Amino acid sequence: MPELPEVETVRRGLEPAMVGARFSRVTLRRPDLRFPFPARFAARLEGRSVTALARRAKYLTANLDSGETLIMHLGMSGRFDVALPDGSNLSPGDFYLEGAQGVPKHDHVVMAMSSGATVTYNDARRFGFMDLVPTAELETCRHFAKMGIEPLGGLTGAMIAGLFRGKNTPLKAALLDQRLIAGLGNIYVCEALHRAKLHPEAPAGSLAKPDGRPTAQANALARTIVTVLNEAVQAGGSTLRDYARTDGSAGGFQHAFRVYDRFGLACTRAGCTGTVARIVQANRSTFFCATCQPSPGEATRRPVGERQFRHKSG
Repeated sequence: MPELPEVETVRRGLEPAMVGARFSRVTLRRPDLRFPFPARFAARLEGRSVTALARRAKYLTANLDSGETLIMHLGMSGRFDVALPDGSNLSPGDFYLEGAQGVPKHDHVVMAMSSGATVTYNDARRFGFMDLVPTAELETCRHFAKMGIEPLGGLTGAMIAGLFRGKNTPLKAALLDQRLIAGLGNIYVCEALHRAKLHPEAPAGSLAKPDGRPTAQANALARTIVTVLNEAVQAGGSTLRDYARTDGSAGGFQHAFRVYDRFGLACTRAGCTGTVARIVQANRSTFFCATCQPSPGEATRRPVGERQFRHKSG
């Protein structure tokens, strides 16, 4: 499933074609995706202009001049292709082609924009969906009412400590809980935990001191989450199977993975002699280095000198 960096990359690719433009014609080639389209979906879009295009967690939101907002979710395999009148494709930058290309039979929604661009939603598995809600009720609608904070909205260690205080939930599970922090997914949580030298099974509450203040680890984790997400956005996201940018090109962050999908390979941290391990948490693969991401009790059992060396490495 596309995570926050991939969705943000798609948003940036769609923005030039959609913002300020009007839906000239909307063609639905089936009655539903994961869910049925809203009543009179095409009619409610046609003739309306897009005033803003934003992202909330892993969702895209397009504000319309009608007072409604179009909500779009890519699901597992959804993608948008943007074609210009001259036959070229629109992209916020140039990346090499290697991603899965949209097969025409999976083109389910075609949006002809007054900008001259044609925006096509392609989804082989049809786990994505689209909805229309009143803009004034966006934050309280069923999609966002219980959603947590945005990690790129100024995430701090104090925020993490406040959210995780008193929780014995494994740290990785807490980070994936969209009710706490919205938009984080498996790939980037694994990468952030590795950079912060935190074990994925550590209790989430261990990042808060008894008085609720953040630990040094909480501050480090907040910084690494923001850094990893920003680096991934700059790289155009990560292409593993279905994801591709709006011009059909692949993201590039998969070439910078330090632990994700690197089971059995050497840890990339300078000075670390460990290898990448894999465990299963909540039916998802978790990748980490057991050497520089010690389990919760292991650090206290090591000799002081070894703990200091591990802390200073990398």
